[in-house]
This record gives sequence, structure tokens and C-alpha cells, in this order.
Amino acid sequence: MSDFRIIQIHPTAPAKPPVGSACNGCGVCCLAEPCPAGMLVSRRRTGACAALVWDEAGSVYRCGVVTEPQRFIGPAWLARVAARFAPRWIAAGEGCDCDLEPQAPSPA
Repeated sequence: MSDFRIIQIHPTAPAKPPVGSACNGCGVCCLAEPCPAGMLVSRRRTGACAALVWDEAGSVYRCGVVTEPQRFIGPAWLARVAARFAPRWIAAGEGCDCDLEPQAPSPA
């Protein structure tokens, strides 16, 4: 029996890069489960992160805690703090650390 998850990925999202490669905004990691910052914002430890934002112009996913902290974090002062530290919390610039391998759905 295989262990799998079903996540809904935007059809124009970029393909997931190999582990260790630069993040390309595919969203697979955040759609599968929230990071520690996402757990605080989402108030859950499983499922898609509530702070994941689809960037229509770039056809990529972005962390809303980084790009729109005021939308996801309550008081303005706390949003400023979150915007400052969120890139570290999500390991921005460290490369893809998601070992999930997305597969297209099987035909019915």
C-alpha cells in the first residue's frame, strides 16, 4: 500500500524543482503542509497553508506572510516583525527541501 496525498495545484504552476534546487514557486511544499510560520497563521499542522498566495501575474505561489504580512498577521507591528523574519522561517534562498514528488491524476 502506498502512502500518498492529494493536493490541488494550480494548472499553470511551475513543475516542482529537484530537492536542493532554487525555489520556483511551485507551491507543492505549502500545499502539502504548512511550515512553522504557516502553522501559526493557518492554526493547523496538516493540509495546505492558509497563507499560500497564488500570484496570477507570475504564475507562481508565494508565501503571504512574506509578501502580504498585513493580510495574514493581526496587528501592524506584528506584521512588520513577521515580514522581517518570515523569509528565514520559510528558509527562503536555501533551496527546495520538499521531497514529495507530484504526479498527475490517473485517468478515470
